[in-house]
Amino acid sequence: MLELSRIRALCFDVDGTLRDTDNQYVAALARWLRGVRFLFPAGNPAPFARKAIMALESPGTFLYSLPDRLGIDFQLAKIAESIERRLPHRPAGQFTLIPGAREMLAAVGQHYPLAVVSARDERTTFAFLRQFDLEPLFACVATALTCRHAKPYPDQIVWAAQRMGVSPSTCVMIGDTTVDVRAGRAAGAQTIGVLCGFGEEKELRRAGADAILPSTADLPTLLGCAA
Repeated sequence: MLELSRIRALCFDVDGTLRDTDNQYVAALARWLRGVRFLFPAGNPAPFARKAIMALESPGTFLYSLPDRLGIDFQLAKIAESIERRLPHRPAGQFTLIPGAREMLAAVGQHYPLAVVSARDERTTFAFLRQFDLEPLFACVATALTCRHAKPYPDQIVWAAQRMGVSPSTCVMIGDTTVDVRAGRAAGAQTIGVLCGFGEEKELRRAGADAILPSTADLPTLLGCAA
């Protein structure tokens, strides 16, 4: 159960929490399957694509944390960022925002300092934030190379708490996967799972989320910050 009186700051994941990654991946897979759409009911591969993407959440979470388990996460992140910097810049407008996310951030940001805690590279993370003019809303941004370990380790949340001048135990980690919940719990923070990304409710509950919301946009109501 979420303890509202304990909250002093909020930490947000990006993919599936602020950025509508889930629907983008589903749409991409559905487009790829159009050549065999005769295999699907009513010739529509979209329902299958959504189920396939959601089914990847649990094994994806394991693979996501595997470099950390092997102690090579920092090295891999540095390699990935180096490659990313050599790629041509992608056109503006490449990202999609979770509906209502900007209004939500503006509302809760009047009551709490906000941080981004993402395992993505710095370039992609800031490109997303700048596309929607979200960067000024955050006190700090933790990306893949900010700390020695990324989620599901607590390092990024502890770092963000220090930058916001609060204890990690007074933070709430908000994300769509069990990786986010595990990182928050490891830092001693409370956690909120959202269902607008890759995570499923049963997985998030099993991981120990203190609250679960249909969408990040519902956060102001939960925290009593709604206009």
